[in-house]
Amino acid sequence: MQTINTHHAPAALGPYSQAVMMNNTLFVSGQLGIDAGTGNWAEGFEAQANLVFANLKAILEAAGMGFRNVVKVSVFLKDMNDFAALNEIYARNFSAPYPAREAIQVARLPKDGLIEISVIAMK
Repeated sequence: MQTINTHHAPAALGPYSQAVMMNNTLFVSGQLGIDAGTGNWAEGFEAQANLVFANLKAILEAAGMGFRNVVKVSVFLKDMNDFAALNEIYARNFSAPYPAREAIQVARLPKDGLIEISVIAMK
């Protein structure tokens, strides 16, 4: 098992790795709408979602991968009313054939974020 960490994505908020590689499969921990450079939250859903994708991209690149390698996406939303905005941002980052995905509304996210996304990618 190899851990993947990059300064281009926020540091873990607890005792976990940004990502772990095992047998050419990358498991990326949930990413929030936090700016890696400042540690500040983006304001609003779309800004947070864009930062989530930027953070995911940085971690994937640190592992020598990209969004094309993603096979599974788990999306956690504070408000399912943001689902349409999520799909627009999602479509700017992924192209067909799209990875498998679920989107779940949750009661609360770490640091009261509006969106969190984790992915699984394969080389």
